[in-house]
Amino acid sequence: MLRLEARPQPSKLMSLLSPVLALALTAILASILFAALGKDPVRGLAMFFVEPFSNLRQITAVLLKAVPLIVIALGLAVCYRSNVWNIGAEGQFLFGVLAGGGFALWLTTHGIQLPQAVALPLVLVASVLGGMAWAAITAVLRDRFNANEILVSLMLVYVAQQFVNYLVFGPWKDPAGFNFPQTKNFDPSTWLPLLVPGTRLNIGVLIALVLVALTWVFMFRLFRGFQLQVGGLAPAAARYAGFSSSSALWTAMMISGGLAGLAGGIEAAGTFRQITPHVSTGLGFTAIIVCFVGRLHPVGIVFAGILLSTMIIGGELGQSRLGLPNALTGVFQGLLLVLLLACDTLIHYRVRVRSALADAR
Repeated sequence: MLRLEARPQPSKLMSLLSPVLALALTAILASILFAALGKDPVRGLAMFFVEPFSNLRQITAVLLKAVPLIVIALGLAVCYRSNVWNIGAEGQFLFGVLAGGGFALWLTTHGIQLPQAVALPLVLVASVLGGMAWAAITAVLRDRFNANEILVSLMLVYVAQQFVNYLVFGPWKDPAGFNFPQTKNFDPSTWLPLLVPGTRLNIGVLIALVLVALTWVFMFRLFRGFQLQVGGLAPAAARYAGFSSSSALWTAMMISGGLAGLAGGIEAAGTFRQITPHVSTGLGFTAIIVCFVGRLHPVGIVFAGILLSTMIIGGELGQSRLGLPNALTGVFQGLLLVLLLACDTLIHYRVRVRSALADAR
């Protein structure tokens, strides 16, 4: 019989191997699902994990999709290490889109010409402030009224989506857009410069890498980051040391909301260059998976972001080339998260084989 036996101390090796094992199990279950759908499992797996790297255009598409996932996940990692459970990064992302994109649209509509070196930073700063403002609602309700931040932040996602719908179907709708729910294209001075000519890859990749380094420094080299992590791991010890739980809550939520908003500004000014109802396809929720697959570590989040981005691009290719269902990508992402949580059990427990005779004794 198989039994779980508690380890004397957590296994560092299993902490590293757990995501790899979860990914392998996800691939196995995906193969079974492909076969059940009447598709070739080998070709299906290749479409999800190999084809996205088959040419320069596909590679840049993977990196482009990974940028917002990485940026959002960095902020979520700060929250979760602080024991603040922000589930509403999607809403903060959307308000970053509205704030940054709204400012870019205002410049465009009023014909205000600013140098790109001025206009673009202003757009990105506006997106950060928008995300922070939306996250502040959750922080206030948690701090003043002890509301559950999981429920509050999650419910605010749907409020933010309705704000986006109202504006693009109403006041911000492009009158020359053939009745499509979208704004005007922003003025080129507000666009993120392209990184690779001939592709859509922009300098958002460089911004994400800088943020990875800054987040690592904040979390592991600054005293404030240490305070947040102590508060998350040992709240009683943090209170004894005089660390303010209210300050930790606000710091974590403002960082998380600001980074989610910045991701929204990068998407609006870099990828779409306008606002549409489909500016996000659940990136804020996918970033939660990225965060945990990356072990709440900035460097791990980079690899996890690329992995989840690969699955998203592979899912799009699978729809067009193999006729796979649109929901299959979400199924794989959910499988990966569930299997990761299951495999994480092996960090604290080891599997032992015991005979029935031994159990009887």
